[in-house]
Amino acid sequence: MVKAIRFDKVGGPDVMKWVDVEVGEPGNGEIRVKQHAVGLNYIDVYFRTGLYPLPLPHGLGMEAAGEVVAVGAGVSDLKAGDRVAYVARPPGAYTQERVLAAAQVVKLPEALSYEQGASVMLQGLTTQYLLRRTYPVKAGDTILIHAAAGGVGLLAVQWAKALGATVIGTVGSDEKAEIAKAHGCDFPVVYTREDFTKRVREITNGAGVPVVYDSIGKDTFTGSLDCLAPLGMFVSFGNATGPLPPIEASEFAGRGSLFFTRPTLFTYIAKRADYEAMSTELFDVLVSGKVKASVNQRYPLEDVADAHRDLEGRRTTGSTVLMPG
Repeated sequence: MVKAIRFDKVGGPDVMKWVDVEVGEPGNGEIRVKQHAVGLNYIDVYFRTGLYPLPLPHGLGMEAAGEVVAVGAGVSDLKAGDRVAYVARPPGAYTQERVLAAAQVVKLPEALSYEQGASVMLQGLTTQYLLRRTYPVKAGDTILIHAAAGGVGLLAVQWAKALGATVIGTVGSDEKAEIAKAHGCDFPVVYTREDFTKRVREITNGAGVPVVYDSIGKDTFTGSLDCLAPLGMFVSFGNATGPLPPIEASEFAGRGSLFFTRPTLFTYIAKRADYEAMSTELFDVLVSGKVKASVNQRYPLEDVADAHRDLEGRRTTGSTVLMPG
């Protein structure tokens, strides 16, 4: 019998239960995957707490990597034994095995481990679209990345440096500042004791930055707008401290005709061709060594409640993977 995490009510980490589940055979266009590693992301917390509602009971988890063990009719480009990784919805990756549409997975290069694959599909593809499509970072840019020692943060710092940018990154502690710096962050700012808006203005000689990548939410919103140069872009891709306050258009007009966007990964990968191209570019920068996936925490999948507590308590850095066993 396959084991998986399910929850039947919203709430704290303890609502997640390690239970037996039935996993059927793959149907038309589907595959069955034996999962070797599962990614942990803050969006999992949003689903668990009900910020993003799901019909209950339900599973959790958006990404994983593993081995194809069976293919259904109509699947010609995958076979048993293939190494694959995915980011997919609805949530349900917290499981030992899973059936899903073949179109939801991509092949994982031999040069990357299952742990690396599981840790980068959501965070790495998010980094790809943020830096390469939402606001295409170019050599000479000075940019601000919040939560620079987090999963997306560490990937984004490295990738931005590879693109020739100067990176200002906010972090919550001196320890995290050292981690961000070790990954290439030029100016780590400990926002718990430093005014990050003031520091950005100092670093840029008052000019501000062309883009702010913000996964923090309400605590950094106004300060982030004040960091932007005229015609700058505020990119809100998460809300770890809570949703943004009601937004007045005048906030963007008065600060210099600013742009605002709230992108989501699944819009960017909705077309199969984009999903494949983005994944290929992500895997290429990882294999080349320009960007390294920092898997800094590992938990047995059955101990996922502990992983969620550490994630919410800001006790994790880089990426975390759950091991299905």
